[in-house]
Amino acid sequence: MSLTSKQRAYLKSLAMTMAPIQYVGKNSLTDENLKNVEEALAARELIKLGVQKNCDDDPREIAQAIAERTASETVQVIGRKIVLYREGDAEHKKIELPRRS
Repeated sequence: MSLTSKQRAYLKSLAMTMAPIQYVGKNSLTDENLKNVEEALAARELIKLGVQKNCDDDPREIAQAIAERTASETVQVIGRKIVLYREGDAEHKKIELPRRS
């Protein structure tokens, strides 16, 4: 699923008030990080992550790796903050995206 610019803008506006739910530290991505992100995406659909200063990896590369491994979309990467979205199944859907036009 690819997001349109309107959908991406909507998700960015929702994420502005969110605090990061998890941080990626000096060990970069671990299996534990990915497990936590997977659970958070299933529960919330939209999450924000932080990359700590002691992590040597590029936040954009981290976002891409997480998105690939969790089948999610990178909404944005600003500085050391990453916003990810994955649509929930029908019974757990919380966010209604603007329609594609």
